[in-house]
Amino acid sequence: MTRLYLASGSPRRRELLTQIGIPFTPLPAAIDETPLPGELPRVYVERLAREKAQAGLALLVAQPEACVLGADTAVIVDGRILGKPVDQADGLAMLAALSGREHEVLTAVALVNVQRCETRLVSSRVIFRTINAAEAQAYWASGEPCDKAGGYAIQGLAAIFVSELHGSYSAVVGLPLSETADLAGRFGIPCWQCPSEIHP
Repeated sequence: MTRLYLASGSPRRRELLTQIGIPFTPLPAAIDETPLPGELPRVYVERLAREKAQAGLALLVAQPEACVLGADTAVIVDGRILGKPVDQADGLAMLAALSGREHEVLTAVALVNVQRCETRLVSSRVIFRTINAAEAQAYWASGEPCDKAGGYAIQGLAAIFVSELHGSYSAVVGLPLSETADLAGRFGIPCWQCPSEIHP
């Protein structure tokens, strides 16, 4: 059976893959995530997912049968990509920008082997209720937003800010499961394998 590698250090993506019963081997692959000049958010997210997967595949030259999955998630507000906060001021500014309004979450997933690369892009809309200054300060103090795109985690403490979600919950967390399952199947990797496991 085809062996899958996950080119990500994200514990959330590991949990999601495990949830649908796809065994995999973690293979974090570092790339430059700086947006290119004038690059549209959708193009940026798909490019990063593809580059992560390809960077992982480059580490597996001795395993020509391997498949590598890469993914990337970005929070978009007013056409601007919100990455991970650089400091407290940046994190609080992100929460202020998201407070009381709708934003878009784009998640791309790419699956590659030596023969081909396929990608899927998922757009979800998230609406936050108004976040007051004390809540924003307390949320930042929790430490949760520090390493999250857009400065929040929908699956964590920030769930209380979400008044509406239109689209894929798992994509907002970091990996669109329906699309990932479809891609995996196209590469001969079935879901619901039992037992589900992470290879060391």
